[in-house]
Amino acid sequence: MRGTALAAALGAAAVLGVQGVAGGAELTAAPGGEGAAAYSVDAKETGPVEGELHKLALQPKGAGEAALSRQETQPFGLLGVSWTDPAAEVKGTIEARARDAKTGAWSKWIALDPVKPGMDGVRPGAHGSTEPVWVGASNGAEVRVSGGGALPAGLELNLVDPGGSAASAKQGGRKKNAARTSGAERTGALNAAPAASATTTVDPGPASTAPQPAVVSRAAWGADESLNNEGPLYQTSGKIKAVFVHHTADTQPYDCSQSAAIVRGIHVYHVKTNGWRDLGYNFLVDKCGTIFEGRQGGIDQAIIGAHTYGWNTDTEGIAVLGDYNAGGASAAAQDAISRIAAYKLGQYDGDMNGTTTLTAGIAQTNFFGTAFEAGKEYQFKTVSGHRDGFNTECPGNQLYAQLGSLRASGPAAQLKVGTVNGVPVQPGVDATSDGVLTVGWSTSTASDRIGSFEVLVDGVPAATTSGTARTATSIVTSGTHQVQVKANAVNGKTSTSLPVRVVSEVTPAKFTPVTPKRLMDTRAGLGVPQGKVGAGGVVTLPVAGTNGVPAAGVTAVVLNVTATNPTEPSYVSVYPSGTTRTSASNLNFTPGQTIPNLVVVPVVDGKVSFFNNQGSVDLIADITGYFTSAGEGATHTNIGPKRLMDTRAGLGVPQGKVGAGGVVTLPVAGTNGVPATGVTAVVLNVTATNPTEPSFVSVYPSGTTRTSASNLNFTPGQTIPNLVVVPVVDGKVSFFNNQGTVDLIADVTGYFTSAGDGASHTNIGPKRLMDTRSGLGGVPQAKVGAGGVVTLQVAGTNGVPATGVTAVVLNVTATNPTEPSFVSVYPSGTTRTSASNLNFTPGQTIPNLVVVPVVDGKVSFFNNQGTVDLLADITGYFSK
Repeated sequence: MRGTALAAALGAAAVLGVQGVAGGAELTAAPGGEGAAAYSVDAKETGPVEGELHKLALQPKGAGEAALSRQETQPFGLLGVSWTDPAAEVKGTIEARARDAKTGAWSKWIALDPVKPGMDGVRPGAHGSTEPVWVGASNGAEVRVSGGGALPAGLELNLVDPGGSAASAKQGGRKKNAARTSGAERTGALNAAPAASATTTVDPGPASTAPQPAVVSRAAWGADESLNNEGPLYQTSGKIKAVFVHHTADTQPYDCSQSAAIVRGIHVYHVKTNGWRDLGYNFLVDKCGTIFEGRQGGIDQAIIGAHTYGWNTDTEGIAVLGDYNAGGASAAAQDAISRIAAYKLGQYDGDMNGTTTLTAGIAQTNFFGTAFEAGKEYQFKTVSGHRDGFNTECPGNQLYAQLGSLRASGPAAQLKVGTVNGVPVQPGVDATSDGVLTVGWSTSTASDRIGSFEVLVDGVPAATTSGTARTATSIVTSGTHQVQVKANAVNGKTSTSLPVRVVSEVTPAKFTPVTPKRLMDTRAGLGVPQGKVGAGGVVTLPVAGTNGVPAAGVTAVVLNVTATNPTEPSYVSVYPSGTTRTSASNLNFTPGQTIPNLVVVPVVDGKVSFFNNQGSVDLIADITGYFTSAGEGATHTNIGPKRLMDTRAGLGVPQGKVGAGGVVTLPVAGTNGVPATGVTAVVLNVTATNPTEPSFVSVYPSGTTRTSASNLNFTPGQTIPNLVVVPVVDGKVSFFNNQGTVDLIADVTGYFTSAGDGASHTNIGPKRLMDTRSGLGGVPQAKVGAGGVVTLQVAGTNGVPATGVTAVVLNVTATNPTEPSFVSVYPSGTTRTSASNLNFTPGQTIPNLVVVPVVDGKVSFFNNQGTVDLLADITGYFSK
């Protein structure tokens, strides 16, 4: 057979494959429209378009022949021949040709294939017919029937004017009942927005793992719904197991602006000529990749179409406008097939590149000679060609050959979350978490076709892994969360698993300070292997069960991390071992620089990991305390930020620089709002300025022996701050300078107390909240100017509770500064004090940890001079 789309099924059978534009009838510019193609979209049209069907009787000539002499006709764009008895056969040849409405040229003769009776089930008033042929804007026709013996009664030429064209000769299209379109307007750019459903009488269809592509709805392409008074038929199984790909055949090219008119023409012919309930295909695709909604009932519903004889149950049909025997479908058309097929199969856990079983609705033999017996199950590829089920060339030799690569062109299939924290996911049962979230998933798609996976928590990426991974761990806050896995295929397409509900209960943690102690030094091999950390390298440090840190119950550790001897500009990220590293960073440096930063890092598997981006660098880590959800500990109370010490002015300590080997001791307990008793540690932002030699400063509990741990490292002329959480033993804190002389400043932001009336700590992140370079966080996408302030919402976002939060822990980074300046981070809704958090010079990138109180749910960032970009990564919060 030729490239037809003959089809049928039990109850509601299939539809024939409509031919494309007839050869020789070129589509040309529309009269009255400069360069506008015939039957192209009219930007002024709204509402359904009423097509017209004109019938002209053929005249019998005896000896099995009949004809319609060449004559002028009413305007039309699609033609076919019909007869009264659908069971009657035309054994001879039926040919027709059309006259171009603009040029007057006649097309070549086009052979019309008869349609198998009962395509859309047994229907009263159905006629026998040929497949229709799209010929473009025409106003003349001729038909000849010969060589077939006795002819059926009532032979007629059916001419369909789909309407909607300034070029359908003189009469154009007719608009009908525009108010019924619910405001849908058809313009030169068809409304192809995703639509959940074309009906409001049924529940929404199931969610798909693949995104729903843009689809031109029936209202948008001008379907005349008055033709469809029977309503849709839904699959009794309620699912779609496979899709059949068709073409509409014939060879004449068409302009994509005419695609809606072609679809309308098919619709009118199927209903008015064939007597079917509706257009037969579920979806139609043009060569430009536009997808059209076909048979009514809802894009998201499992609708029985009339497209593949004997195989309409549990399947849907996708027809490509045009003939694909001589040439293949365009890349855009193939992509459209892939997207709509992936969406429909993804609703029912199908795999475009897989197989399924279908039950034959009728006994027949397909194009390849395979015989099917009615009622028996047979295996099909989930994306099959029409010829796989029926004896037809459809979807054309070249498009059929493209199906192999098309099957592999979709997103990751059958993607689903299988386990949460090692427990299999059960339908209708909430998964649980204590703050640690380990997700396991599966997919039927090969790993080499997947670029990466993302674990989504409430729609926001919480972890990113390679395409070979099948598990990832991250941190979640207390509450109920929707957890999904998103697969990013190498071809750029994405799929997302159905959500799993996870209920997380995180026990707030209390702080236990420890005497500062060095845990890691890559220069000496302390805690980790000896040797610099290379580009992309990671070292992992055990912290739980070592150096006085409990083996269990530790939720986070407080480390002063120092990078030294770097060979290239780079950054270091410190993150919980056993989780996927995020984009958050903790230290930024340039070659030869030594820079420290305090880090509060969650503990998941008892270890902490350190990642270096470029070059090589030595890393040092000194512990100052830990948070635990088990046993005793201290709670946090905000005060400040408030300046307690400044050696330049003699505030808190004697006026004068601290010399080489010198120590100054600052009373903290019982001063400036810090209680006289019960204080276990204070949180200080310490700044070194005006140093005369390369040196370091150690901040440690007065009354104890200073260890090798350091808090600030600097070079002559540099000003550098660092946050310090320092234990309080005798009510005072000591500051040691190693070499040269230096001025020291200390601003208090809070303290920890054993009284238990403060706030407890909860891990979150590390997670980037703000970036002025991209406008992340709802701040303007622009540098912060001199005297400028940006304010970041923190409460009620990104897992931070809307109420009860007393402070947030942020790693703030200043980058791309144009002048020497400082940044102060302070509670929004309060007056900024003289305290500063970051100090920098032009071109420098510098981070610092900040524990900043929360007053009105927001945090403000002030820049003193020049312009600068600011980034903020959250690691946790304090709450009561």
